[in-house]
Amino acid sequence: MLKGKMGDVLQLMRTGIRYHLRLPAAAIAEHRHDWRGLPAHDPGIETAIDEAMAWLGRAQDYSASDDGGVASDFSLLTGWGTSYPEITGYTIPTMLAYARLRGDDTARQRAKRMLDWLASIQFPEGGFQGGPIGAMPAVPVTFNTGQILLGLASGERAFGGYGKAMCRAADWLTQTQDPDGCWRQYPSPFTVPGEKTYETHVAWGLLEAARLTPSNAYAEAALANIHWALRWQRENGWFAKCCVKEPSRPLTHTLGYVLRGIIEAYRFTHDKALLKAARKSADGLLRALRHDGFLPGRLYPNWRAAVPWACLTGSVQIALCWLLLYQDAGEVRYRDAAYTANKFVRRTMRVDRPPETRGAIKGSFPIYGRYLAYQYPAWACKFFIDANMLELAVRAEESNGVCAERS
Repeated sequence: MLKGKMGDVLQLMRTGIRYHLRLPAAAIAEHRHDWRGLPAHDPGIETAIDEAMAWLGRAQDYSASDDGGVASDFSLLTGWGTSYPEITGYTIPTMLAYARLRGDDTARQRAKRMLDWLASIQFPEGGFQGGPIGAMPAVPVTFNTGQILLGLASGERAFGGYGKAMCRAADWLTQTQDPDGCWRQYPSPFTVPGEKTYETHVAWGLLEAARLTPSNAYAEAALANIHWALRWQRENGWFAKCCVKEPSRPLTHTLGYVLRGIIEAYRFTHDKALLKAARKSADGLLRALRHDGFLPGRLYPNWRAAVPWACLTGSVQIALCWLLLYQDAGEVRYRDAAYTANKFVRRTMRVDRPPETRGAIKGSFPIYGRYLAYQYPAWACKFFIDANMLELAVRAEESNGVCAERS
């Protein structure tokens, strides 16, 4: 049996042949569109941010569970999904950042609705369920709780009144952490079993809670996890145990999670060892980036492409990390890579489509790639907005002479 990259190419071909004629018309049209290659048109940073934010608003309004949360996705095959607590949680800081950028009170009130819904579904012990609403089993999960903690912390900062829910979630995470800093007790039932280094993104949630409470326990727990994860980093920057299903060739999505956690830990502590670790991984990812901004959706431990399609969520997460490192280290290669990756993803956005897909970001490019084929996940849109808002800020800083190469 053929495996690896060639197997993925053949699988894409088989997918096209097997499913093309029985796909809905909209899916066939998008399949054909992407088959022709990356469009030349870039809608521009400002337009892309506004269109993506409008789509996220529709994802809240048209969630199949109609509860104030953000729908998991829109699928060209099945329509709108139910609300996803995890995604709703880390969409809140994005909504609030956009509200500040545009002076948009509607976005601010959307964030408030999301917060109120999340507070209403928190388990008594402080955790939150994995998966979207309706997924079974409905059990508390470490990773999902950590992402929602990011939203609760930003909600407490913006509105007040969410500190109790925030501390309950943070307390639960600290109490369920193993002595070595890893979380093993409450894994997601929707991933393969085993330890996950990408839970540094959970540690980031604890760091945000630590900024709002005088307790040192949250920061200590967060940094214990960061140092545990770093034991699994190779000299070339590669992280083992870093994928939902295929740790031997992880998604850029989960690589983006682990890198962001390390960067945020550096920003919290100013520990140069953490910056060095983050740059090792960032440099490895630079080697995988194509000149046109294409970043393969799965990578091998030598940072070479494992698949012929892009995971667009991972592309913008990593672009955002490169921009953060440009701000921290001043190396223009990080900035230039981020600009290139962001532009690639902007060119995949359609602003001439029906409202269900206008301004949305696909799971894969092409849309029939093997990460959420024919779907527009809400988290792709959220991270896209984050990456492009940061690019906008960096460009503004540069115009004022703030960023300059320092090393």
